[in-house]
Amino acid sequence: MKNKRTVFIILFIVFNIAIDQISKVIVENNVVRGSEANILGEYFTLHYVKNAGAFLGMGSDFNPIIKTILLLILPIVVLVFVLVHLFRDKTMDRHSLIGFCCVVGGGIANIYDRILYGEVTDFLHIDLGGPLKTGIFNIADVSVMTGMGFLLLANFKNKKIEKTKHIETENIEEELS
Repeated sequence: MKNKRTVFIILFIVFNIAIDQISKVIVENNVVRGSEANILGEYFTLHYVKNAGAFLGMGSDFNPIIKTILLLILPIVVLVFVLVHLFRDKTMDRHSLIGFCCVVGGGIANIYDRILYGEVTDFLHIDLGGPLKTGIFNIADVSVMTGMGFLLLANFKNKKIEKTKHIETENIEEELS
């Protein structure tokens, strides 16, 4: 049983890294840098850009030491803590496990690019009009956001379970009184 869980964690993290890296290779080999193409009309488009910063390019103009600390060292430390938590907490629910694996896989994929190339390949953009648009992002970013969604879902489900248990405990205490 324990081995199945460990194998799942490793394979799911590797899967997230692999789909990100494969998608970046496909874009880099088949799309002209700086180009734009419609995928689903003007709502979902393909752009090939290099991002030397973090989310929306933030930090790309930082001093190299600050950039290294904020975009490499700090994320690596956080990912190591999350990985340790993933492997140690045997009571973690399925949604949290999937969420943390997605966050770790996406995080490792982008850190890998920053270490090897000093920048990350971004290529997807959503624009639903007005404030409903994103910056240009990649599959690793999708993994991280999907993971955060699973963690939120797990949090809500766990809170609901706790609330139900609390109500049941109160009812039992009232009946015993």
